[in-house]
Amino acid sequence: MSTTVVAGNPKPASRTLDAGRLLAEALTGGPVDHEIDVVEFGPGLLGWGDEAVAAAVHTVRESTLVVFASPTFKATYTGLLKLFLDQFAGGTGLQGVVSVPLMLGAGPGHAMAPDMLLKPVLSELGGTCALPGLYLIDAGYADDPKLKEYAERWSPTVAALIG
Repeated sequence: MSTTVVAGNPKPASRTLDAGRLLAEALTGGPVDHEIDVVEFGPGLLGWGDEAVAAAVHTVRESTLVVFASPTFKATYTGLLKLFLDQFAGGTGLQGVVSVPLMLGAGPGHAMAPDMLLKPVLSELGGTCALPGLYLIDAGYADDPKLKEYAERWSPTVAALIG
């Protein structure tokens, strides 16, 4: 089993990355194997063939569970995350990968964004999107009881899917 967090925040080492790590650890009961902070790829995301981006895509494709995390920008996930997801082949790029959408935002107004906006693209890429998305308020994500409740509810499903 390999667990990866992909964070599409324009700020390196962001709360989004940390929230993704906390969620992945809560769902699996173990440490994350890989963290991909998409902002580190810079202009490599703007084309095809960048070695670092290709290595990250390979890591995600070889993972059993991936938490895809993004802050809410203009009512959706970031363009930075979209540029990374564009590197995957449609329909099969995430085949066999249990894909969990996570988004953070300033208020509850975008609570449906993970399910309405991020989950469909992960599904379109072939990800196994059996879990609902999770939305957390960024100011208190680490202590938000929703994270623990979500993990308690969905950990058995994750275990069955990656078993």
